[in-house]
Amino acid sequence: MQATTIAEGNYLGLYSRDGWEFSDRPNATGVVGILPITADGQLVLIEQYRVPVQARMIEIPAGLVGDEEEFQGESLADCAGRELLEETGYRAGVITHLLSSPTSAGMTSETTHFFAATDLHRESAGGGTESEDITVHHIAIAELTDWLKQQESAGKLIDFKIHACMFLAQQSGLTTSEA
Repeated sequence: MQATTIAEGNYLGLYSRDGWEFSDRPNATGVVGILPITADGQLVLIEQYRVPVQARMIEIPAGLVGDEEEFQGESLADCAGRELLEETGYRAGVITHLLSSPTSAGMTSETTHFFAATDLHRESAGGGTESEDITVHHIAIAELTDWLKQQESAGKLIDFKIHACMFLAQQSGLTTSEA
């Protein structure tokens, strides 16, 4: 059944289908999330302020698929590599698909595609685009749990996707289970 548009802005829309209201992104076809793993056993995570939750968050690098005209038709893996480079300054030699899943099936039709990035080569400091204020963090996998607790104690929010991607990467043999 076709969805009915209730309201639509530049980046989010509210729709109704079969009596269910849900949100979606009118300008994107999905989301990629990337877990960057360095050769020396570190994760590369990002921190940025998120307006909807009014807090700084610790996250995996991520981005929208198909939201810019110049990247229409780009593969999911290419989008993941581009977002990784933009946000962290790393180019991945290997991008491994981990899982594709609905982002929040009761609220949005959006799908998030998770990847692990390995064989990383630093090309810049990262930090995102001029409209983003991204801080790049390098955390030893063995210290991840304690580091995340410290960040949470400092008032930052922790994105659950870090834990999901770590589990998937460990199950795929891309990292150890020390964290």
